Amino acid sequence: MALSEFESKKVERAVSRFIEKRRPPPHIRPELDMGFRLSGQSIEIFEIRPVWNNPKEKMEHPVAKATFVKARSIWKVYWMRADLKWHSYSPVPTVGNIEKFLELVENDKHACFFG
Repeated sequence: MALSEFESKKVERAVSRFIEKRRPPPHIRPELDMGFRLSGQSIEIFEIRPVWNNPKEKMEHPVAKATFVKARSIWKVYWMRADLKWHSYSPVPTVGNIEKFLELVENDKHACFFG
């Protein structure tokens, strides 16, 4: 089940604030930027870079993902491994709110999100 409109707006505001704090200075953004997307009950954070052999084209590099489980009121936390698949973040597989997820990503104690 997707997030309600109210929940979606709350999540978008929180993640927008997180992204704005982490974004590089404006003059670097053509080479490296950050973004996010909210799709259904999942939020995905990613880096945006030019494709190495075609700098006019942009590509997204996934950083972190959280999926809301409404029945349990928790967020499942995922990270992208080298196999290019999302895996549960085993140190902290679930959190109670989006702010805790963003705190995990920010601290990145195990270098899973930003390497």
